Amino acid sequence: MKKLSLDELGRVTPEIYKTQEKNPIVIILDNIRSMYNVGSIFRTADAFAVEKIFLCGITAQPPHKEIEKTALGATETVYWQYYENTKELITLLKQDNYKIYAVEQTDEPQKLTQFSFSAKERYAVVMGNEVFGVDDEVLNLCDGAIEIPQVGVKHSLNVSVAAAIVIWEFFRQMNK
Repeated sequence: MKKLSLDELGRVTPEIYKTQEKNPIVIILDNIRSMYNVGSIFRTADAFAVEKIFLCGITAQPPHKEIEKTALGATETVYWQYYENTKELITLLKQDNYKIYAVEQTDEPQKLTQFSFSAKERYAVVMGNEVFGVDDEVLNLCDGAIEIPQVGVKHSLNVSVAAAIVIWEFFRQMNK
């Protein structure tokens, strides 16, 4: 076994990537404090051809040195847009027939391990603040909540890790 070189990986250029078909999922970052988390989510979105990232509320927008440190250029390939008000954005996405799911622990969660994404639907996934999670008013606008099952002492994952897990599961289901 040997590690593949960058040439052997067969990656596309940023110009080609921008023209490729994207997966029908958008990520909503609702009041994410850490620019490193934002950058990491950009990088994951690039890896799995996410349609778009919406940066909402206090979530920082590129260009920022701290975002780029973890994004490694993904802010140049992933489409993104800023919305001050997450509730207004969700209303617009619903009018455009997106199914909206918060990644949150609720009294009525759908476990990610049992959640079935449909290729016939378009999805928006809301990732909440690192301390407070998804805002209650935003949660009430969602079609449901997806929970990542955990068995350890801690009851949460870093927001960029949680986003990566959900994006990966979406990608896995869409590319069976």
